[in-house]
Amino acid sequence: MACAIGGIGCDAGRPGSGEGPGKRHQDLALSPQEELALGRKAYREILSKSRVVREGPQVERVRRVGQRIARAAAIEPLQREINLREGYLFEWEFNVIQDKQINAFCLPGGKVAVLSGLLPVADNDDQLAAVMAHEIAHALAHHGSERLARQQKQGGNLLDALAGKAHDREQESEADHIGIFLMTFAHYDPEQAVVFWERMRSATARSPRPPEILSDHPSDDRRISDIKTWVDPAKAAKRAFDEGRIAPAPRR
Repeated sequence: MACAIGGIGCDAGRPGSGEGPGKRHQDLALSPQEELALGRKAYREILSKSRVVREGPQVERVRRVGQRIARAAAIEPLQREINLREGYLFEWEFNVIQDKQINAFCLPGGKVAVLSGLLPVADNDDQLAAVMAHEIAHALAHHGSERLARQQKQGGNLLDALAGKAHDREQESEADHIGIFLMTFAHYDPEQAVVFWERMRSATARSPRPPEILSDHPSDDRRISDIKTWVDPAKAAKRAFDEGRIAPAPRR
């Protein structure tokens, strides 16, 4: 069944153009090889200019959560619904950057960084998974490549586009939607995503400037409302998958 998991999206097109998540048209600037190469290069550049936490419980926590989400991203029915396009390679890597900002990002090719300022806000691993799954969803949906395609017409900064500093609200909502399913299939509680964003809403109310992770995002109330509507479908899809009621697509 083409849309068996929550209606995230279906019918993948060829790399470069076609339908993306949410069944909307998506133009991409990068080939699979270019996307991976640029993700690697940008990640090395960012890490070289950052205070990377090399070891310790923070690093272990981020890598434990990230690896579980990466394994969930390899589940074929989920790939189908995310419209994971053929020919793309994800080399998952997870690092912690010492920085007081409340933020995280995932570059093309699966290069993830969590800023240490986020970790105290994510009260447990389920809440951390909500954020990391959201960021990983951007990479799976090729949002960086899509932003570059737009910037080729308008001009803009390559690194900012790859690191997610120009996500629009449509992409953010897609990443929320995909992320809820990813974290659920990674055996995390999607209801904790609601708790996390409620905590972020409280933090925003006390701050004159919102955390960077909230820039260009949907309003807190809209985001929380949308996530609440996806929790039960995500749980139902996970149960159906566990019970063998969602079969992989037949091999061609």
